[in-house]
Amino acid sequence: MTAARMHDTLALRGRVVTFRDNPFVTDPVAALHHEEDGLVIIRDGRIERMGAYADTLPHLPAGTQVVHYPDCLISAGFVDTHVHYPQLPMIAAYGEQLLEWLERYTFPTESRFCDPAHAHDIARRFLTELLRCGTTTAAVFCTVHPQSVEAFFTESERLNTLMIAGKVLMDRNAPPDLRDTAQGGYDDSLALMEHWHGRGRQMYAVTPRFAPTSSEEQLELAGALLARDDSVFMQTHLAENVDEVAWVRQLFPARRSYLDVYAHAGLVRPRAILGHAIHVDEPDLATCHDSGCALAHCPTSNLFLGSGSFRLFDAMDPRRPVRVGLGTDIGAGTSLSQLQSLNEAYKIAQGTGHRLHPAQAFWLATAGGARALHLDHRIGTIAPGMEADLCILDPAATPLQALRAQSCDSISDLLFSLMMLGDDRSIRATYVAGRKVHERA
Repeated sequence: MTAARMHDTLALRGRVVTFRDNPFVTDPVAALHHEEDGLVIIRDGRIERMGAYADTLPHLPAGTQVVHYPDCLISAGFVDTHVHYPQLPMIAAYGEQLLEWLERYTFPTESRFCDPAHAHDIARRFLTELLRCGTTTAAVFCTVHPQSVEAFFTESERLNTLMIAGKVLMDRNAPPDLRDTAQGGYDDSLALMEHWHGRGRQMYAVTPRFAPTSSEEQLELAGALLARDDSVFMQTHLAENVDEVAWVRQLFPARRSYLDVYAHAGLVRPRAILGHAIHVDEPDLATCHDSGCALAHCPTSNLFLGSGSFRLFDAMDPRRPVRVGLGTDIGAGTSLSQLQSLNEAYKIAQGTGHRLHPAQAFWLATAGGARALHLDHRIGTIAPGMEADLCILDPAATPLQALRAQSCDSISDLLFSLMMLGDDRSIRATYVAGRKVHERA
């Protein structure tokens, strides 16, 4: 690995792809910005200048190292809006739908995170895998154990990655060794929030697992935590599975919908991230639009657990657009690669009567994900002033990809080949705040 020292300048040369607009509300090809031979100048972890190589070269300070990727695409780093780092060891666990899967696989796996050494080991492995897949920011569920949060943020801080994470809140309907109490969960979360939120590039998320595992008191206290600091995030699950939705209706009979359970507790707000949201209705989508919260589309997970098909184009309806990002949802999801997520997102869209344009897909994985998290002023695009979190995409990473790339006649076609055939092997390198943290062997 190589690294740019603080106060040094680094430049990356190659085909640059980024966004100048939202391809769901304008022509997708026009929304995509492509420099066939581009130069990105980075100083002190931020992008100082980006443009055509010939035009930008005169602004390059003397002696600056230029790393050239002539056959690759330079993109903003991918954003994962919903993922569970403790579930990495149980990825690809066979045979269940959501509620049975939690009981059989998830809860036993998460119980091991009472051990700080185990939590640090998995956090390190998880972040290594994320970066190997080109993902530079994620909204991450830890476990009920405060030490799982300490381990994650410690590893993230070491790498200087921009991460959102929080302690899971569960005071009922879970094994005894994975339950907290409403007040205990509040106290632990507040201590973690005060220690980590805004420390370097780390940000805290109040994290009730989902409505069935939190009492009304716990959800209300989660809302009280958010009321202390409106820059704090909130993440949970919403309407993933039909049996889960029916269970919520039994547990909260006074609420109009699953989303209304969270809204009543003050959790539906900007910087709230609701995972899945498959079984929601139009009033719910209107509430999401009005509140500025985000939905995390988790294609590989929804297919793996048979949960249903997220209605992406309904959510993105320009008459009342909802913020939507892409989530891998490990361990129900089957890959940390957002290229693999886009592969399945395309198929789900086809099955619901829509065509997901490659520009729309890559926007979801970069600028759209950043917008969903209200971080689009910092990450998600390649432009002056943005933080230099970048990934280098290799469209010819495998023999099959190389063959397909030869017949690509446009940048859109090349991006489509990446999202359908690509995976972690397609990531040539990953940069975090201008420092190379992964390079493919």
